[in-house]
Amino acid sequence: MSKPERRKRHPSAIQLRGRIAIEIGRRSALSEAGADLLEQIAISGSLSEAARQLHFSYRWAWLLVDSINRAWDEPLVRTATGGKRGGGATLTDFGKTVLAAYRHLQIELEHFLDQQAEPFQSAVKAPR
Repeated sequence: MSKPERRKRHPSAIQLRGRIAIEIGRRSALSEAGADLLEQIAISGSLSEAARQLHFSYRWAWLLVDSINRAWDEPLVRTATGGKRGGGATLTDFGKTVLAAYRHLQIELEHFLDQQAEPFQSAVKAPR
């Protein structure tokens, strides 16, 4: 008995996806994970809550914020240590500007890639 012939599965349409990573010099300054963390900090006002929402460890989130802050000429996040009222984290005005610009770039990239999907599919003659 011979093996059944395998049929190749083809997706109905090709989707192009991309990610944006901002580098300053050779240092990573902002990634998708970093932007997500900044966004959650802006929403919650807390680094630990932002980390919890994203399923990041607190240590990893803290190291990511520290790395982001060190990459730029001025900090994007300002943190306060705990105490009677607890600590907190907030985006600086510069942090809000950088995050908004990053999200705008993401939208522009998605729009560009959506426009290129059909020409790419035609060029590689992938079935629809």
